[in-house]
Amino acid sequence: MMADPTDETKPAVKPAKPVRRKPVDAAQGSGLGIEGLGELSGLLSDPTPSDSGTPASSGKASEVVMDLIEEDPHQPRTYFDQASLEELAATIAIRGVKTPISIRPNPDAEGRFIINHGARRFRASGIAGKTTIPAFVDGDYTEADQVIENLQRDALTAREIAEYIGRELAKKVKKGDIAKAIGKSNAYVTQHAALLDLPDPIAEIFQSERCRDVTLINELVGLYKKHPEGVTDWLADEEQEITRGTVKLLKEYLTSGGDDGERDDSGEGQGGSEPEPAPTKEKEEKEPDPDKLKKAIVIVQHNGRPGRLLLNRRPSYEGASWMKYDDDGSEFEAELSEVRLLSVIEG
Repeated sequence: MMADPTDETKPAVKPAKPVRRKPVDAAQGSGLGIEGLGELSGLLSDPTPSDSGTPASSGKASEVVMDLIEEDPHQPRTYFDQASLEELAATIAIRGVKTPISIRPNPDAEGRFIINHGARRFRASGIAGKTTIPAFVDGDYTEADQVIENLQRDALTAREIAEYIGRELAKKVKKGDIAKAIGKSNAYVTQHAALLDLPDPIAEIFQSERCRDVTLINELVGLYKKHPEGVTDWLADEEQEITRGTVKLLKEYLTSGGDDGERDDSGEGQGGSEPEPAPTKEKEEKEPDPDKLKKAIVIVQHNGRPGRLLLNRRPSYEGASWMKYDDDGSEFEAELSEVRLLSVIEG
């Protein structure tokens, strides 16, 4: 007997079997402390470190939400240069973090982590506006490891940086593009590029690392252009210390004519043969103009640090100026566009 197609009590199509879903164990998601963020695998491939101290997920770093990471309060490194952090942040904004940081589970807060090493990259990533950072989980990490990591880190020398810049310049890469690629200023690249073509006496002390201060090397080059014999004789003394103080004394000696005064009996190296005329009575009695500064000091701010312009030092290129930080007395060259003018006072 054929089925009656109008019989609504018998379905025309056999219903599919219901899908049986595996029940979720309530204990699996408990205690993570990251409600609302989804599965932990979305934050970290495998937060459980293996015996070797690396994540069990084939050794690859994972992108971890930065809000789940905090710095170690016992971090041996306590000082972070703000200018250096901002330079690193500029590079991270363009290229990202290329070397993952190392983290360990926070024993006091499940689902959170503490930095083993990489605090600079972590801070700079925050400045760059990043919300995640590549990281390895290493639970077998101690404070001693942090100290060793900082002690053994060997920064590039000025010579190595100069050689890199030289290779890039040989490829016809512009200085501005090099500066942008390594997160440094144009002045920084210009200073190091100058190390590629040093006069022989200065090249010798630089290559032997007798002097590694880029600023001092460039200052000696400037003195050598005006007083080659004086600088050569000064550097020939292997016991001569090359510091900011000694170079300053050398500069004062050479610019005052001291190097010529001992060789010239004519008196030309001693300030000239004719004495300056004595000031007239009118000049002696003339009152100083209250609207004029005897010596102007320009107070500025660079990378959030107070300083002043060095008006007696010639910049290496147009648009730059030499400056001096007030907090540590260090001198540097930077673009004026990076400087904020605060005030002009009388020295």
